Amino acid sequence: MACDISLGRKEVCKDSIGGLRAVYFTNYADIDANGYTYDGTDTDMITLITGAVTINAYKYELKGTSSFDTNIVSSRENGTTYFEQTANLTFKKLTVEMHKEVKLLSYGRPRILVEDNAGNFYLAGLKFGCDVTGGTIVTGASMGDLSGYTLTLTGMELAPANFVDLASDTAAALLVVGLTLVEGA
Repeated sequence: MACDISLGRKEVCKDSIGGLRAVYFTNYADIDANGYTYDGTDTDMITLITGAVTINAYKYELKGTSSFDTNIVSSRENGTTYFEQTANLTFKKLTVEMHKEVKLLSYGRPRILVEDNAGNFYLAGLKFGCDVTGGTIVTGASMGDLSGYTLTLTGMELAPANFVDLASDTAAALLVVGLTLVEGA
């Protein structure tokens, strides 16, 4: 593997925004082990996702304090590098239905399609899936406190989360890459 850098970078404009708009969970087993097609010239951009079954993408809308980070973990002594992908998600309001979904997310290892407020999509847990590594179910202490769920999902991967080639978060756009949108009530 060549480790030589190949590109410089100029200072960019100050027109970026942060934050997450939504996450889409897929069941780990629904996507084939090598069920990804990359852009012909860029292996950091996924253009198609395939599975043995219909791949449902369960949409969870977000607003506020949710975030997605990738930490680079590298050891010169061991000659290893991996990328720790972490989604810190906040879901408002306690419900029986969400209790069940939190349990299922905690037991499984979903892949997560992350949509940021700038319109970018990233696929976390590409090869190994993501695990719930922490979280809370809280009622809050006073009337203005969170009554809901916080979840931390972590994936350890060989590369940073890939971009996914989507122009929008519509069901039609998800179908282009092989995902069927399932929205909540």
